Amino acid sequence: MDSPPVLFEAASELGESYISAMKLAGEYANAGRDVVVDNVLELLGVEAVREVHNHHNFAWREEHFGRTYWVVRKACTPARPGQEGFVGGSMGDESVILEGVESAENEQALFSTVHGAGRVMSRSNAAGPIRRRKRWACRNRDCKRVFDEGVYPDHPEAGVRKVWIEEQLRRGVVDWPAVQERLRVAAHGDTIRVKHTLRPVGVAMAGREVYDPYKD
Repeated sequence: MDSPPVLFEAASELGESYISAMKLAGEYANAGRDVVVDNVLELLGVEAVREVHNHHNFAWREEHFGRTYWVVRKACTPARPGQEGFVGGSMGDESVILEGVESAENEQALFSTVHGAGRVMSRSNAAGPIRRRKRWACRNRDCKRVFDEGVYPDHPEAGVRKVWIEEQLRRGVVDWPAVQERLRVAAHGDTIRVKHTLRPVGVAMAGREVYDPYKD
């Protein structure tokens, strides 16, 4: 965003309204995560062993270096010694549960760590512009063929269904292999330790025919 930051007194009417709305949004996010967890557990027919909740893009009133501050953790979460956090990867990638450690580095970081991948540009700029267009797919579960209208499938008895496909028009700004190489560096040093690595076994998404108006 090119807009300059906006500052206002926390004790003002606007400040108190903003803080109340922020806290309400945090409670809403927490409740939403609970609903998702409950639904997934019910689908799997299992019980939770442990749940890890943590806010990001939130502000906390905290004491650091003998003074009281508003700590705004944009794209990061608290990581006080022993405090657990969840860092999600993209679909298909590993995620981790971590915790903050007692160290001078963590104190200097105001006991903060990442919550996931941040970005300085839109996904379309990073990955390259995408064009969506309608195609047709065979309904046979073992057939992966997608074709234009008027072209008949290999399994005419199965029928066809309409799908939306994405075609990359040109390469994006981000060189993903180079990014992966840089991420191998332990940038957070002694501020955290990884407790568990979570490897996904599946990804549940809406069908290809479902259009997402919020996807950029």
